[in-house]
Amino acid sequence: MKLADLPNKIPVFPLSNFIIFPKTSVPLNIFEPRYIEMINDSMKSNKLIGMIQPKNNLNNQNLIPELHNIGCLGKIISFQESNNGGFLIELKGIIRFEIIKEIQTNKKYRECKINFQKFHDDLLDQNKDLKFSDLELIFKDLKSLFEKRGFIINWKALEKQSLDEIINALAMASPFTLEEKQVLLEAINLDNRKSKIAQILATYTHDTYNNTTVQVF
Repeated sequence: MKLADLPNKIPVFPLSNFIIFPKTSVPLNIFEPRYIEMINDSMKSNKLIGMIQPKNNLNNQNLIPELHNIGCLGKIISFQESNNGGFLIELKGIIRFEIIKEIQTNKKYRECKINFQKFHDDLLDQNKDLKFSDLELIFKDLKSLFEKRGFIINWKALEKQSLDEIINALAMASPFTLEEKQVLLEAINLDNRKSKIAQILATYTHDTYNNTTVQVF
């Protein structure tokens, strides 16, 4: 996909506790009527939707959450109807976007005018800028953190992916806070994201959490 092929207006899915990164894939269960409408409309056009985190504060007048400025465009690569009338989809992260403004429409879901220019490198192969040896220390520290927090990762499968896929998958699946993941999403390039993962890892100590299984695609 080329930058020129991307739309300047997209439907956005503000989903708390969820961030998708470029070149990662995640399953989603769509059951709210407004988002069923959004997926229906998207399947009839370009199969693209924007995933973005809402901010914690709410507009006091209509309880519409403000959005972070940076999100990630995803393409629906798998689609099926569920038993409850909703959809089960798989979404693949394509490129990050910056919101220019929200568009007022009569639709149940929200739409935004967006810009991709800052993040055009997401569409490129960035592996030449990194070596696997650059990730060895991060891998070691992340494995330790995952084990302490009870997260289960298929490391052998992960290591077979390209370096940019590995970094983005670890950023998405890591047991970091949503604020920290938002910082990683907004990192200007892959090398910067790798550095920020290392910086965040350095702040973690010996917390203990309940066992959690994380699937990396």
